[in-house]
Amino acid sequence: MITDQPIVLGIETSCDETAVGIVRGRHLLANVISSSVEEHARFGGVVPEVASRAHLEAMPSVIAQALREAKLSIDDVDAFAVTAGPGLIGALLVGVSAASGLALGQGKPLYGVNHLSAHVAVDALESTGDIAPAIGLLVSGGHSSILQIGDITQDVRTMGQTIDDAAGEAFDKIARILGLGFPGGPAIDLEARSGDPSAIAFPRGLTQAADLVAHEFDFSFSGLKTAVARYLAQTPNHIRADVAASFQEAIVDVLLQKALKACAQTGIDNLVIAGGVAANSRLRELAQLRSAKAGVHLSTPTPALCTDNGAMVAILGSLALEKGAKPSEIGICADSSPGLARVIF
Repeated sequence: MITDQPIVLGIETSCDETAVGIVRGRHLLANVISSSVEEHARFGGVVPEVASRAHLEAMPSVIAQALREAKLSIDDVDAFAVTAGPGLIGALLVGVSAASGLALGQGKPLYGVNHLSAHVAVDALESTGDIAPAIGLLVSGGHSSILQIGDITQDVRTMGQTIDDAAGEAFDKIARILGLGFPGGPAIDLEARSGDPSAIAFPRGLTQAADLVAHEFDFSFSGLKTAVARYLAQTPNHIRADVAASFQEAIVDVLLQKALKACAQTGIDNLVIAGGVAANSRLRELAQLRSAKAGVHLSTPTPALCTDNGAMVAILGSLALEKGAKPSEIGICADSSPGLARVIF
């Protein structure tokens, strides 16, 4: 029976992590992740079919491990939540099918949730107040978006998003060119620590006056990627750490410029930075400095909760349950489209 502190099990399979999180209210009980990243490393990126098969193989054991860590049985779970989109369609279908089967078998509510909103919602595990009103800067391997949040369970609006590569994709591509391996974000972060972020003046995409007319809060990193590739081709004796640091600085600078501008324009003084790239040390450092200067309260999840995980799905399901949101129907469809049309599917 659902109590004031319901237990929610969340499943996340939008990309290459098979993740299950369990929460009681806003208290995290378990967060188990099985990643297939090593299987994708030799390809330099995530292969959808490989990811889907890995989810199928890992799902039963990840659910069982999460329940063991939480010291619960499946009968103790009051509701189930699952990422229904956006993401890789084959990968999403594995998670949606698993959660739908569990909800149907247990006779419990099911919440299909939006991946983007879930990344922001994870902040509720580390705070007691509402995540609203807020500006969300969501930066990951597949998404770079600025979100205006009125209610994290039902009122999340996209103010801007990438028109080409996401920030995480750009990190992966430049890391490959630099010979730093995959995934690229952590590798460039580490390499950049010994470099000079002002050594090379790489371009800041969509920040010129003409660009801002049509793309005030949008991002573009394809030009930056091309600029780095050209620099490397023209500068055989380059210092790799300087290239990494200057490239990283260009991305971080644009992300924060636009996020803080969104805060100023809307009058919202609460900024939440979430997603895998939110674990980047330079982004976190510069965000603290610039937010303080702008008088904006900054929230960033712990690095372990920045990457794709089941905890973020579980907490969004828990918040939806808390606010009396209507559950999803058993048999919901996964949606791979990148937009933020809805929070609960």
